[in-house]
This record gives sequence, C-alpha cells and structure tokens, in this order.
Amino acid sequence: MNEKRKQLFQNLEQKILSLRNENNLWTGRLSSSALSTALAVFALWKYDKQKYKQQITHGLNWLVANRNADGAWGDTIRSQSNLSTTLISWATFSIVEEDEKFQEPIHEAEAWLKRRVGSLEPEMLSQAILDHYKSDQTFSVPILAMCAISGRLGENGWKLVPQLPYHLAIFPHRLFRWLKLSVVSYAIPALIAIGLVKSQHSKKNIFRRAVRATCRKRVLNVLKSKQPDNGGFLEATPLTAFVLMSMVHADYQELDICEKAAQFLSHSIREDGSWPIDTNLSTWVSSLSLNALSDASLSLIDSQSDMQANLLEQQYKKIHPFTRTKPGGWAWTNLQGGVPDTDDTSGALIALHRLSKDKGLALEAARNGISWLISLQNKDGGFPTFCKGWGKLPFDCSCPDISAHALKSFVIWRDEFDKKFQKKINKSLKKAVSYLKKAQLQDGSFQPLWFGNELGEHHQNPVYGTSIVLYGLAELQKSGYEGLNTMIEKAIRFLSMTQHHHGGWGGDKDLPPSIEETSLALRAMAACGKESLAHRAAECLMQIIPENLDEIKATPIGLYFASLWYYEDMYPLVFACSALKELD
Repeated sequence: MNEKRKQLFQNLEQKILSLRNENNLWTGRLSSSALSTALAVFALWKYDKQKYKQQITHGLNWLVANRNADGAWGDTIRSQSNLSTTLISWATFSIVEEDEKFQEPIHEAEAWLKRRVGSLEPEMLSQAILDHYKSDQTFSVPILAMCAISGRLGENGWKLVPQLPYHLAIFPHRLFRWLKLSVVSYAIPALIAIGLVKSQHSKKNIFRRAVRATCRKRVLNVLKSKQPDNGGFLEATPLTAFVLMSMVHADYQELDICEKAAQFLSHSIREDGSWPIDTNLSTWVSSLSLNALSDASLSLIDSQSDMQANLLEQQYKKIHPFTRTKPGGWAWTNLQGGVPDTDDTSGALIALHRLSKDKGLALEAARNGISWLISLQNKDGGFPTFCKGWGKLPFDCSCPDISAHALKSFVIWRDEFDKKFQKKINKSLKKAVSYLKKAQLQDGSFQPLWFGNELGEHHQNPVYGTSIVLYGLAELQKSGYEGLNTMIEKAIRFLSMTQHHHGGWGGDKDLPPSIEETSLALRAMAACGKESLAHRAAECLMQIIPENLDEIKATPIGLYFASLWYYEDMYPLVFACSALKELD
C-alpha cells in the first residue's frame, strides 16, 4: 500500500472508531427528510395542534428553509425535486393556507406542480401519483389519502383514493401470499388505517357495510399488535404519520394507538426541526463498520466482548409480532420498532464471525441466524427482505444483492458446524446460486432492491447491485465452490465497461461517480484479483474523498419505503474503508 493510500485508510479507520456510541457500536445518522417532516407536521397538527404547536412550527420553518432552487422538495437536501415529496409538502402547508408568512413556498410549490402535472385539478394530481407507482399502492394510496384529508383533492377527494382491503389484515400471515394484496408486507399498518378512513368516506351497500363493521374491531386489534410500545411503526416517521392522520380522520383519536404514535413523532424531531425517515440503522451500520475495519484495528479494541454481547442480545428470540417470522433474525436497529430482515441478519452474522475469537460463544446464535435465513428462502432460490413468498410486488420478491449477502454469511460460518448442518447450508447455497444465474442480466449486471441512483434510468443502480453480488460470489469461489466463472466474468465485464476513465464509478455508465459506488465496485474488483482496475479506482477515491473527513458528503443512493431516497453519513466512510482493506 502506498503511503498516501495507507494514510487515507488509517484516517478512515480512526474516523469510524471515533463514531462509536456508548455501547461501543455505531448509531449512524440518516439524512433529514422533507417528506418525513411534512408528514409528521401534518399528523401532529391533526392529532393535537395546540399540544404540538412548537414541533409543528419548527417543522414548517425547516421545510421553508430547505426547498430546492425550483421551489419544490426532494427526499433529502441533496435530492432532486420530485412529485411525491412536493405534493405531500404542499398538502401540509394547507394548515397555514391563510398565513402570509407561508404564501411564497405555497405558491412556488403550486407552480412546480403545475409544470410537472399540468394542473392542480384533483383528477390530474391523483392520476399522476397512480401512474408513477403503477400497481404498487404501498405509497400511492397513502399520499392520495393525505391529500384528501388535507382538502387538496377538493370536496369529492375520497372518490380519487382507491380503497385498500383493510379487512384482509385479519387473515393469518401465511395466507397473505394468496390474497394478492396491493401493498408490501411492511405496510400492513397503513393498509388498515387508510383502508378504515377511506371506507368511512365511501358509499357501499348494506351487505358490504355489515361485513366491514364486523371486521373493524378485529383489524384494530391487528393494528394494535403491530405497534411497539414506543409508538413508532418500524421506527418509521412516514408510516407512523400516515397511520396517525388516518386514524384521527376516521374518529379513532381516543385510541392508545394514536397517543403512542403522536409521542413517537414528537420524540423523533431533530434540533433543526426536521425528521429522518427512520430513527436509525444502528445494527446495519455497526455490522458494516465492524466488517470494514482491519484485523489489526479490530484486535486493539478492548470492548470486543461487549460488542459481541450487544449483537447477540439484538437477535430475536421469539416470533416477531409484525411479520410473524420465527426467532433467529436481526433487524436494522435495536429499537422497539425494528423488524428482522435478511440483509441485516446476514450483516450481523458476518460481524459476529469477525468478533468471535472463540466461535463457540456465538455458534448457537449463528446456527439460529442461518436457519432463519434458510427458512425465508423463496422457491426461486433467492432471498426476500422480510417475508417468504409474500407476493409479486418488487419489495417482497427475491433480490440479488440481498441473496448474495446471505450467501456470504453462509460461507464464512459453514465450516464451524457439524456435517449435517453443513449439508443444509450447501443445499441452500446451490439454490441461491441457481437464482443468481437467472437474475443476472444480459449485460452481466444485477439490479439491487433497496438502493438506486436518482440519475439512472428508472432510478436503478446496477453498479451497486453487481458490486455486492460479485463480492459475495468471490467469497464463495474462494471457498471452493465451482461453476461460478461465467457469472463472475460477466459481472466483471459489466463493471469494467461502466468504470469512468479516471477510475471511479457512478450508478451506471456515464453517471457521475460517488464515494459509495466507487468503493463498492473497487472492493468487488479487488476480491476478484482485478488489481489494475482496483488501483485506478483507489486513485479516484483519494481524489474525491476530502482530506478532512468531517467534510465528507454521503450520496442519496438508499431507497426506503417504496421510492423514498435517503443517505446515511456512515456509508461513504465504511464503504471506502472496506474497499481499501480488501485491496491491500
């Protein structure tokens, strides 16, 4: 490693280590979100405008101060203006429609919407949202419901809001795959709350009214069972706010569900008046950080046993009330609203392996974690995010990058187990490899699910997806697994073709490079022995990473809750550190 690169690597490690929390793990910091802020403000106003006056005012002022130059809003302060966030923000400003102080942002938002949609006519706004999200109603219906609640869709606004089949939430989870729900698995609270409020504003025959009335108490019990004690559904401001405003508008404001949701939103506001999309990704960024550090740096940490104990404690030991999945998984956070998922479970397993000098202490947890992952594996051999075989909506289907991450966690732990469990792992690996072969596109790329690029075609990020899968395949090949050469060579060819002349990568060919995308592609190339390409990327990293790491800026490549962009301040640090570690 040359001296300049060595110094950068050491600086990155020191910076990462300096960001540990009181538990010697990492909390990270998610980007503030205009969408989350607008939703939280409106929901608190609906619930109790006097009690939460300070938070409401603070949030409105943040929205005014953080508009884009075109007068609209993107999901983060580094994001392009988009229809969903701007429409939601405009709906929120309906609560101060007569306040002279807010006339300018209201008029600028209206002007942008007219340019984007063609008119502020409710029918055109509704159709624009429905066209954008197509058959997936996870986000389109909540947006339209909020617009109807705020009055932005006019007197007959509820006619423009599709009815969500909230009564189906009373069925057991194992039947959901057959019900063909139009929302993804993590959106059941919104399905219930928005379905209820819509049904109260719809004309229906006597029979349907009787059926819905019979179901109402039961679905409210389902909603209550999915809410954690701190009130935040999935620790997510958008989901919690959609539920709260809908429940209040449906005259359920006296229920504990509403009080707890309001308290969660109130406690989630930041000092500057904004809200993030989720409280934090602490487990995820802790796993990424631990896996990015060198063996030498890791060995110098006195608190490794505490770190291990903390991760072991976060593993779910009983059936989760939200998804009804078995024990054994990890969520993205250690907070009450977290839900076990494949990607975070894989990351935690890899981190545990690095922390465990005596693997026996973590062996049972690792076995349970891998068994949990295998139990989620779909019939096509791939791994979904939350629930096995839920449906055909993208965010519930098998995903290449998540599958490759699971594959990597299997490989590093496999030799620690008895022959019988190894056989079970090998069977799962074979199915996953078969899935990845089918998922690889003709140009050699893989498309990720929870990451994208705003500048890319259809907002896709094949560089991210291909880099993650290639890194996992390289690990599998090193373990002696055969038959991967063609898939690996095609992926390398794709990354070679999309690398900029100065060595960096964006989300796809000709897109501007970022620290995150360059680092992940570099790491994958280094893992496959493509040193010349990796060294060119390292030179690029040294150019685009600021000397003062406090000035590093994360890129909004993360996707959350359908198509909501975010960035995480830890991503450029841990991805770059991990890449340079792999290279040298």
